Amino acid sequence: MITYAKLRRRSQAAPSLIGMTLAAFDKLYAEFEEAHVRRLRRAPLTRRTKTVRRRAVGAGRNHRYDLRDRLLMTLFWLRVYSTYEVLGFFYDLNKTNIEDNLKDVLATLDTMTSFTFERPPADRPKLRSPQAVMEAFPNVRLVIDAKEQRIRRPKNTKDAAGQTQDQQRPYYSGKKKSHTLKSQVAVSPSGLIEAVSESVPGGATHDLTLLRQTDLLAQLGPDEAAMLDKGYDGIQKDYPDLRLYLPFKARRNHPLTEEQKAFNRFLARYRIIVEHVIAQLNKFQVLVQVFRHKRSSHGQLVRIVASLVNRRIRVAPLKSYVAA
Repeated sequence: MITYAKLRRRSQAAPSLIGMTLAAFDKLYAEFEEAHVRRLRRAPLTRRTKTVRRRAVGAGRNHRYDLRDRLLMTLFWLRVYSTYEVLGFFYDLNKTNIEDNLKDVLATLDTMTSFTFERPPADRPKLRSPQAVMEAFPNVRLVIDAKEQRIRRPKNTKDAAGQTQDQQRPYYSGKKKSHTLKSQVAVSPSGLIEAVSESVPGGATHDLTLLRQTDLLAQLGPDEAAMLDKGYDGIQKDYPDLRLYLPFKARRNHPLTEEQKAFNRFLARYRIIVEHVIAQLNKFQVLVQVFRHKRSSHGQLVRIVASLVNRRIRVAPLKSYVAA
């Protein structure tokens, strides 16, 4: 089993096992412990039976593992995305106990997720980034892209009249050739994740449609701009007063000029920052492997992992990959 006591003896293995150093884990746990106690005290109902709580938080039988080890277990699960049976084998627990422990810890981690651009404009700090992208595009606030993850093929259902309801088509992505869920990620020029959308069916929802549904661009200030890829072609018509940087897209009988191709290459050097952030998200296998859990829980896990990635980037900022 992976416990804090064992990890302290081999701290160099921590980044591979839980996605962060042991020092970063200690800092996370200090915040997590307070948030966990606060969440439980505010819960009027019991977790298992959903009835009014009659005893104080902490009463009853103690957990086999303390809160620190249960947080460690959850981070390990996010990192490797093992089945409950496999995790239960390592920790000598029934898979139901594993599920209960994970849900409890994830619920607290979810309360700790906070992204700068989702705050009210008055509370949103101005960017003063030293990154090269700010030198080339000083008014860029967000670099936006979408991420897809494969899911198990949904099962068709029947309505009250006995007619088959197609539950598969909305999730089938022609791009990925599989059923997927899609999430929108917006990052700052320094690489910090500023906003994460809810997860939506990957087949029925185009990147452009998802951006319109979130209305993220409407939250930009008059002196702020966004950078996007070709998948968002046409969004400028929705926000004619905003400064949006998009690559040129070839049309039928209208190929790109050499100047347009040069601009696209120049823009790609700076927009690549969002791809590097998505690569950081993909270090957590819970967002890479075929998603096995309820589709309704996907958005919560994306936000939790995004919050963990932000903690890592604040400590070790992403490198600049812009050519000189």
